[in-house]
Amino acid sequence: MNRQRMRAVMRKEFIHIVRDWRSLVLAIAIPMLLIFLFGYALNLDVDDVPTVVWDQSMTTQSRELVSLYDGSPYFSITGSVDNYRDLTYQLESARAMLAVVIPANFAEDLNAGRPVEVQVIADGSDANTAQLVLGYVNGVSMAYNMRVSARQFRPDPALTPGVSLEPRAWYNDDLRSTNNIVPGIIVIVMMVIAALLTSVTIAKEWELGTMEQLISTPLRGPELVIGKLIPYFVIGIFDVALGVAMGLWIFDVPLRGNVLLVFLMSSFFLIGALSMGLTISIVTKSQMVATQMALIGTYLPALLLGGFMFAIANMPRLIQYLTYFVPARYMIEIMRGIYLKGTGLGFMWFNVLLLAIWALFMFANANKRLKLKLE
Repeated sequence: MNRQRMRAVMRKEFIHIVRDWRSLVLAIAIPMLLIFLFGYALNLDVDDVPTVVWDQSMTTQSRELVSLYDGSPYFSITGSVDNYRDLTYQLESARAMLAVVIPANFAEDLNAGRPVEVQVIADGSDANTAQLVLGYVNGVSMAYNMRVSARQFRPDPALTPGVSLEPRAWYNDDLRSTNNIVPGIIVIVMMVIAALLTSVTIAKEWELGTMEQLISTPLRGPELVIGKLIPYFVIGIFDVALGVAMGLWIFDVPLRGNVLLVFLMSSFFLIGALSMGLTISIVTKSQMVATQMALIGTYLPALLLGGFMFAIANMPRLIQYLTYFVPARYMIEIMRGIYLKGTGLGFMWFNVLLLAIWALFMFANANKRLKLKLE
């Protein structure tokens, strides 16, 4: 392998990138836009749920229950109604997402120690959000029950239970979905941008007629492949640094692991993604077809089957088997482990091994498919 020839290809590719402003926009602006959109728009946390109340009791006890909803950061009392017609209108017009109906005999049954049923109606048109909201409702109900029990009964030390549950969430104490999303979107950006950038390199040479000139030179296949990949590898590492910086300073996502490990794992992943895009470019010889194949082959599998948006454990068994062929799955697990748990190589060596094997296979495949001869 001749280093001088390889450096010449690298220099040529860097010049193409600098002169083609569209490539620079694709390489820098698109990753920033994706991280902003996913970081802010794709927020699975539910706050300030608009809530309407129908208080038929109008007693001190019912007002105390309403105050718990109003004082919670998860609910926002937007109004009150006095009939089901207005309540239905509030839900159907999306002015409220939750309705709380307190019965007229609420205080009497509560004081008499009888069970009381409070009707809670959630807008189920968005099933995931409704499930989260109802979970918050259960929390408010438990808090109110504890208050009532403390007032009605005097605790007897002999009857105090010996086990007290104190739930804690490790690694993501506040259960912020952003902490889970940002490491994943960095992987999505790497996969998509890397494959898109290199998917047009060889195809562009064929369409512009410069591939024949390269074939007439003493240039060898590995020299052309490495010379083409290195400039985009540098851009990919820059995008990773950009994503890490935005995660820390804009979204306040903790990075508990070694930042150098993030870049080391990203290097393996980028080599595989860049080689995959280059292989697509070699096979198709058309920029438009290569771009479409790169999007279909990288973005959709990484987004839907990589565990970024949907938990793999909740997928059907057949789909779970398919996720083993999606390299983004392993990289997302690695990034989230480094970010949230501070995981080292000792705990994720198997994912790292699979990632390295995939990167070497894609690189070797690109070299094998590139034939510097006219057909």
